[in-house]
Amino acid sequence: MKDFLRLWTYIKPYKYRAISNISLNFTATLFSLFSLSLFVPFLGILFGTQEMVNVYKPLTSTEAFKNDFYYLLSQLIINHGKSSALLVVVFCALIASLLKNSFGYFASYNMAPIINGVMRDIQVVLYRKVLQLPLSYYSDEKKGNIMARITNDVEEIKFSIMSTLDMLFRDPLTIIIYLVVLMTLSPHLTLIVLGLLPVSGIVIGTIGRKLRSQWGKSKDRYGALISIIEETIGGLKIIKAFGAEKKIDDRFTQHINEYTRLINRLTRLNSLATPLSEFMGMSAVMFVLYYGSNLVINHQSNMSPQSFIGYLIIFSQIITPAKSLANSYYNIQKGLASLDRINVIVKADLIIKDPENPVAFEHFDTLIEFKNVSFKYKEAYVLKDITVQIKKGQTIALVGHSGSGKSTMVDLVPRFWDVEEGEICIDGLPVKSIKIDNLRRQIGYVNQEPILFNDTIFNNIAFGVDSATPEAVIAAAKVANAHDFIMETPNGYETNIGDRGNKLSGGQRQRLSIARAVLKNPPILILDEATSALDTESERLVQNALTNLMKNRTSLVIAHRLSTITHADIICVLRDGEIVERGSHNELMEKAGYYKKLNDMQVFQS
Repeated sequence: MKDFLRLWTYIKPYKYRAISNISLNFTATLFSLFSLSLFVPFLGILFGTQEMVNVYKPLTSTEAFKNDFYYLLSQLIINHGKSSALLVVVFCALIASLLKNSFGYFASYNMAPIINGVMRDIQVVLYRKVLQLPLSYYSDEKKGNIMARITNDVEEIKFSIMSTLDMLFRDPLTIIIYLVVLMTLSPHLTLIVLGLLPVSGIVIGTIGRKLRSQWGKSKDRYGALISIIEETIGGLKIIKAFGAEKKIDDRFTQHINEYTRLINRLTRLNSLATPLSEFMGMSAVMFVLYYGSNLVINHQSNMSPQSFIGYLIIFSQIITPAKSLANSYYNIQKGLASLDRINVIVKADLIIKDPENPVAFEHFDTLIEFKNVSFKYKEAYVLKDITVQIKKGQTIALVGHSGSGKSTMVDLVPRFWDVEEGEICIDGLPVKSIKIDNLRRQIGYVNQEPILFNDTIFNNIAFGVDSATPEAVIAAAKVANAHDFIMETPNGYETNIGDRGNKLSGGQRQRLSIARAVLKNPPILILDEATSALDTESERLVQNALTNLMKNRTSLVIAHRLSTITHADIICVLRDGEIVERGSHNELMEKAGYYKKLNDMQVFQS
């Protein structure tokens, strides 16, 4: 029941449509029952096995209702003859069937917005959570697994919800109504039939639990497959360059073979639902036929032969919803396995989140300060006791070997990661006390690997800037030395650059990233080796543009080529997570320490 309630939380916003669906299904069931119950007494009276009723009684009990029903049928035969009466009854049964199917259709019609709306809501919740989760979450999760949860698992829940609504509303309602009628015909026989239900429940429950467990494993395997495909497409150039096609193919084949074996087991287990429910249903009908017939033949029941026939007809109608109920239960178990996987994302902790009472921060005025900051991703410290002050308008450059902590240090400012020890303050305010959106609005970011989207050049430059004008976008592109090559593309600023900008060169992609930061026009700039992907000529032009851009701005620059940061106000030299030297370029060269060593190595290599 707890699992069903988890699904109900997503259905709850559509409760009025669900109530309408229940009402329509209830009405459809009544018309179905009417069309069945009409023939049995009529045939009994028509063929003389049931005496005609000539006395009308006030509707004060079930017996009175039954008497009056027989009275109407009797009067129909007396007044219009058997042939005409039969025609009227057939016509009434057809009308009842038409109404039953019409109400059933409108019930299904009303179900569509519920099912598709719930699917949309779950995907929106998942997508928003993906945007909110910290970067640390994705270091442990495969992208393919996340994609599978948002798409394949949600699709599975869609069918599970359909089954849930059928199981909780339509099928039990139909079974209950039919059982009430059967109880009026023969309480003794009906109670014996009900005693067989626990046996069916145990069998169905056992298979359902096993199905859920196996289905969860299959979803994990499917996510792994998506990850392999995603990695293959992203790394196709390297795969071909190293002649690793067979190795990658063998890896994929191994995973898909394991997935196929698991799916085979699941398909066989799921296929058991239909024959098992068929057999159990037929066993119940045969039991009722044998046991009930003996009761009637031996006069151990007050049912007449035509009443028993009616009992059998109505009981046979329970078999279909009962089978549907069993199949729905199996589908729900599959859906719940997908829901378990989705909840891994939905219930993931938001380690980096807005403070409960954020302080006002609309613009940067004076100072960025690292106060004894230490940080580690897992166990080993990446930064150790970092203390730096960056005044407004200053440029601070971070240099050092790969892995020294440069990128981590700048990533702490916009709270891509949160400081564990020490504190980072802007204008005297701890960054953890500022609303994340307000903080990041003050920061422009250009990282080492250009991150672009499968969209037009215009939309990539205008990304994150509301209502950007064409004039502003063009001006930003000119500052980033991108305008000329943009105009050479087939559609100018409306040219689509492909997945991750793969239609452009590395230098062109980086210049678009710089143009995006220029357009945002933030007071704080983070440049993570922003010119590393440029050729010598482009680097010179873009570096001049960046130098002009950084005037009167506070800039944190990570530089691989030390020649690009000689103008920096402060250069911090990092080694193993610690600042081992700091000062201007000339000061550090005079010290003849680690910075000079790095500089001399680059001069020698060039």
